[in-house]
Amino acid sequence: MNANHDGSRFTEWQYPEIEEGKPTRYQWIVQHIANFRLGYKTDIGAFTYINAKYGVTIEDFVQVGSHCSIYSISTIDQKQGPVVLKKNCRIGAHSVVMPGVTVGVNAVIGAMSFVNSDVPDNAVACGVPVKIVRKDEKD
Repeated sequence: MNANHDGSRFTEWQYPEIEEGKPTRYQWIVQHIANFRLGYKTDIGAFTYINAKYGVTIEDFVQVGSHCSIYSISTIDQKQGPVVLKKNCRIGAHSVVMPGVTVGVNAVIGAMSFVNSDVPDNAVACGVPVKIVRKDEKD
């Protein structure tokens, strides 16, 4: 899985203005923005919700599809913990990332997945709950 940051897709990229609980110009929302870290040249799809109460870090070149939910706290089972989406990982549309999860460098999560455990670098994972379907050892 090769990194795709030749710049052509993000020639005009700028950090979005993020206000507590309000949609960005791209129509995604963050709660607890003080605990939210956003990397360079990221792409977060419309209607994505991010609850960063216990920390959410989205590193450089990450792509998150539309209608995703990223939770650092779950009121259903009382789990909490930071979420880290590492450099160049991709999260498919309509996926849910639960508290305490790290998605590795260059990892790909298929659409509509429930990510309740860590996904290693260079892996492809999908499903409910998420399962690793392929792992590449190269960078």
